[in-house]
Amino acid sequence: MAAVQLGRCRSVKEFEKLNRIGEGTYGIVYRARDTQTGEIVALKKVRMDQEKDGLPISSLREITLLLRLCHPNIVELKEVVVGNHLESIFLVMGYCEQDLASLLENMPTPFSEAQVKCIVLQVLRGLQYLHRNFIIHRDLKVSNLLMTDKGCVKTADFGLARAYGIPVKPMTPKVVTLWYRAPELLLGTTTQTTSIDMWAVGCVLAELLAHKPLLPGTSEIHQIDLIVQLLGTPSENIWPGFSKLPLAGQYSLRKQPYNSLKHKFPWLSEAGLRLLNFLFVYDPKKRATAGDCLESSYFKEKPLPCEPELMPTFPHHRNKRAAPAVTEGQTKRCRP
Repeated sequence: MAAVQLGRCRSVKEFEKLNRIGEGTYGIVYRARDTQTGEIVALKKVRMDQEKDGLPISSLREITLLLRLCHPNIVELKEVVVGNHLESIFLVMGYCEQDLASLLENMPTPFSEAQVKCIVLQVLRGLQYLHRNFIIHRDLKVSNLLMTDKGCVKTADFGLARAYGIPVKPMTPKVVTLWYRAPELLLGTTTQTTSIDMWAVGCVLAELLAHKPLLPGTSEIHQIDLIVQLLGTPSENIWPGFSKLPLAGQYSLRKQPYNSLKHKFPWLSEAGLRLLNFLFVYDPKKRATAGDCLESSYFKEKPLPCEPELMPTFPHHRNKRAAPAVTEGQTKRCRP
């Protein structure tokens, strides 16, 4: 039977919904079967709650960006399909069996260091591709990292992602889930670069190594304080322009002369600590890039990264715990 076409989009009726697997920033996600091909896909229903005049801008951005992207470590947008009404729109995505947040919560034993390296290398490869294509993800965290049953890690949920140009234009600072938010965002910068994704990579790497979130702040001021406790007090000397950031004068930062990453990870190798410190450089201009990290000696020393096929999987289907949705201008928390 020929596929039903509505304009140039297929109908969602050609997909059999199997179960609900989660809720992203901007929509509910189902596991579904394409009845034409038998393929299992993720079907993401676009939220239209507040919209009267077409698609939400966030969904338009996500669709536009994902249609430009093709990389093994970036989630695939296969097509856009529609329901009975114009406001019923679904994104057909490549299906991944797990997300890292669920895996972290449900694994009987933590990830080994070899497995952590395998995951982070894949995240870095996907980010390097994004950044080379002038795209900032802006919401990197463990619940937005998906894993197939073959151990392939894919970055997902591009609802807050942005294409950027040179010179960089101002963007709203209140993006990135609080626990993964770079200090320049917390201090109100309006010029965002790929370095905000790299700070989040540092938080993800530390979380995978420690088996718990590194900086679980309860408010923006608490988040800044946790960063200062961990890395020391920023200054103009190490971060030129720091004191001129819009919110810098609103916080009275504790005097902390020491970096305590080594105390937090006493068992981590010198190369591992160097990588973490490079990702947690206060000055965004000096922070590690994805390319820098891929060259890190940490990934070339023992234990070497395992092969993706050796990553742990579980027989049950992914069921990501929904984090509260966020729109620009709101604070967002992950896995409360």
